[in-house]
Amino acid sequence: MKHIKYNSHLILENYVKKILKATVYEVAKVTPLSFTPLLSNFLKNNIFIKREDLQQIFSFKIRGAYNCMRNLLQNKQIQCVITASAGNHAQGVALAAKKLGIKSIIIMPKITPEIKVLSVQSIGSEVLIKGDNFNSSLKYALNLVNNYGYTYIPPFDNAEVIAGQGTLAMEILKQYKNTIYAIFVPVGGGGLIAGITAYLKYLRPKIKIIGVEPEDSACLKEAIKYGYPITLNTIDMFAEGVAVSRVGNKPFALLKSFIDVDDIITVNIDEMCCAVKDIFENTRALAEVSGALSLAGLKKYIIKQNITNKNLICVNTGANINFDKLQYIAHRTALGENKELILAIKIPESIGSLKVLCNLIGKNKRFTELNYRFFNKKKANILIGLKIIPGTEDKKNVINNIRKANFLVRDMSSNELIKLHIRHLIGGKFKLFANKKNYKEELYCFEFPEKSGALIKFLNSLPEVFNISLFHYRNYGYAYSRVLIAIQLYKNKIQQIENNLDKLGYRFWKESNNIAYKMFLN
Repeated sequence: MKHIKYNSHLILENYVKKILKATVYEVAKVTPLSFTPLLSNFLKNNIFIKREDLQQIFSFKIRGAYNCMRNLLQNKQIQCVITASAGNHAQGVALAAKKLGIKSIIIMPKITPEIKVLSVQSIGSEVLIKGDNFNSSLKYALNLVNNYGYTYIPPFDNAEVIAGQGTLAMEILKQYKNTIYAIFVPVGGGGLIAGITAYLKYLRPKIKIIGVEPEDSACLKEAIKYGYPITLNTIDMFAEGVAVSRVGNKPFALLKSFIDVDDIITVNIDEMCCAVKDIFENTRALAEVSGALSLAGLKKYIIKQNITNKNLICVNTGANINFDKLQYIAHRTALGENKELILAIKIPESIGSLKVLCNLIGKNKRFTELNYRFFNKKKANILIGLKIIPGTEDKKNVINNIRKANFLVRDMSSNELIKLHIRHLIGGKFKLFANKKNYKEELYCFEFPEKSGALIKFLNSLPEVFNISLFHYRNYGYAYSRVLIAIQLYKNKIQQIENNLDKLGYRFWKESNNIAYKMFLN
């Protein structure tokens, strides 16, 4: 732990006082701290899960929202509260307002799943669907604040919100009297981890606080690295509950004295999906991805630090998951558990070569898929999926056996383009161009908002100087869909196309140099 300066100690003391005075239990409940026998035995540590998924709104967000509004009411009359949110904070504000007898308006972007809109409306809030994304919804909400004097309730960048979330740490210390080695906390805007850190570092400074972020949304890690909050250019929306591009100023002001870069674990999509399954198998609860984030980090930390026989706690922050997302999560779990291996193999285009390959792999191996792609008259590209035994030499042995036969083999288990698109696409080959020097194909990945007109908007934004040669749409159960598009065009028109794509506002990136594209689609 960093040396605590006098000013930092005062900051903690002020927050602890706020936490002790917090009135969240007028609406929130004390949630259980559940021991996980199966997971603990497998990971050789004592693993506990703080069950915030059991709150009335299935999320910890009610703590901060209610505490903030309750304190505001003590100082002034509030006619109407307003916030912008596409998720759990919206439900927290709606329920807190209902409890306090205050009118509430929730501004939600057009990408908000219908189930979340209906949940907020069922509590009694007025919902306005405005803007294509959170930032545009926030701008609309703040305009209403300026025009009508509504009171804005922030999701994390507020001292009373932080204090409300900090009551969770107070509960943990009351519920578990033994020595706690570390607590793992999902990080979005930083309100929850700031509240937990304030309470624990004041009362039990030896307990490690480990923040967990998705690899592509690690705003706290970047802020700690540079010494001030950084706005990320792009963020991945898979764990939507923590998909925040910039950590809050107040949370960061508290955390910078107590959290190092080494205290932050980043995890990928497969690891998050695996953690959702772990929570279900141990508690029979369906956690949202951001709720399972802390367990994914805990598992990774155990391996990285090689720790055993420690008491470890992770926070399941919520259970507001779209049912449609479960299919995608189940599909990715085997990779997250290192139970599936994806290999790209180049074999001779000759009779019997595939049989030779399969015999090299062995009769005792279970195939999860086998995809073939004609390359030329001499070589064929094969994409296979195999069940493997994690924690053994299984993977290494399979790859070595294939290489001994002088077949070129690549491990594609970490290639996102393969996992999202190419394993579903292997088939035809685009026709070679007559004028290859001036004409080419470029491959792009997009995140399209899951709403009417998204594709038409995309097509209408592009000049008519290209041909779409590949299109693959993949929805994974949230407000954005992944789309893979290949565009054939003259080389001198590439910059013009990309300028138009920038103006469109959809997140995109080029994949033309991805080895998976070159092997199977190019």
